[in-house]
Amino acid sequence: MQKLGDFKLPHFFNYPPYFTLQPVRDTREKQVQLWKDLILDYCRTQKIFVIGLEEDFALFSNPVIERRGLLTKLPPLCRPPKIYGSLSHEAREAFLSALVSEGRAEWLDKGHRKCLILWHRVQDWADIIFRFVKDNGLEDSVMTVEEIRSGIESRGTELHGIDRTILMRALRVLEQKGKLAIFKGTSADDEGVKFSM
Repeated sequence: MQKLGDFKLPHFFNYPPYFTLQPVRDTREKQVQLWKDLILDYCRTQKIFVIGLEEDFALFSNPVIERRGLLTKLPPLCRPPKIYGSLSHEAREAFLSALVSEGRAEWLDKGHRKCLILWHRVQDWADIIFRFVKDNGLEDSVMTVEEIRSGIESRGTELHGIDRTILMRALRVLEQKGKLAIFKGTSADDEGVKFSM
């Protein structure tokens, strides 16, 4: 099984047709589902929150797959340079749009160039924060948003390194439920949270 760092890639990742949008509806639906699962799992394990459509993203190409098709029948000097398994822009956008339609991602811009990945939905992140506060005895305490994201208490938890946008949205969910209060500091770095759980 092929790996990407410490991440085990699924078998389909080495199958060239999965790097081309399939024209048959049933086949495409299966392909889209496999890619959605792969993207969410990879982003979760690697703590990736934003994927740029125009940027290099490890999953969007597979150099193991050589995709030259009938060109291999040409004499060596007439062949173009190697073309590797790589998702087209259209395929990348289709897979990410499928995640968006399920509420597992959001486009960060109108041009669909950057996508925020929600391997946990915002409500699930709010639940994780709630458990984190309870498990660490932080009820009735005050923390900065940055302490939640990168403080000693959050090390080794899913919250460590969380995207600030996702964190703030999850905190607002808890604020609406009366579980905490968010207060402004002099800068975004010292915004505070007063837990009251």
